[in-house]
Amino acid sequence: MNLPNKLTLTRFVLVIVFAFFAFPLPAVLCPGETVRAWIALIVYVVASITDALDGHLARKNNMVTDFGKFLDPIADKLLVTSALLSLTLVDTKGLFTGLYLWSTLIILTREFMVSGVRMIAASKGVVIAAGKMGKLKMIFQTIALIVLLTVPVFGGAFATWLRLLGDVLMIVAVILTIWSGAEYLWKNRALFMQAK
Repeated sequence: MNLPNKLTLTRFVLVIVFAFFAFPLPAVLCPGETVRAWIALIVYVVASITDALDGHLARKNNMVTDFGKFLDPIADKLLVTSALLSLTLVDTKGLFTGLYLWSTLIILTREFMVSGVRMIAASKGVVIAAGKMGKLKMIFQTIALIVLLTVPVFGGAFATWLRLLGDVLMIVAVILTIWSGAEYLWKNRALFMQAK
């Protein structure tokens, strides 16, 4: 097994570790909230770095495999989904009430649609590469999630400003998610026209 694939498998493990510290658990099973928040943040950042590294290394060193093509998108979606689910547990009273729930729904809907298109394409022997808008969407999602996961680590006014920044970044990420999803469907509409 090559290094990029090992990084992808490592990301699966990191998702579980992240969830352990980011999701609610009986107090006896884990340390205090601030410690848990720090660990969850660090694990998420490390997992995000493996996400950037595995694809780069695979392409640069000509180590792209079917195994990697299959598992990498799943690991990416699990990482983003776990972070989004952890945020839905946060009370968001105020201007952006419900933002994380709606963001989760929209982002997951887009990912399911794209996966469906990719399955149709694969059945016809067509490989669809990620577009620029999709990559930009992923960058904003990652930055927004890291900022929002940083909020519980701090208190007071700084945490409030971080939350606002994270919310704005998340809104941009959701807009890019909708835009890239629509663009993806439009560019690959011929697959639907040919489907029987």
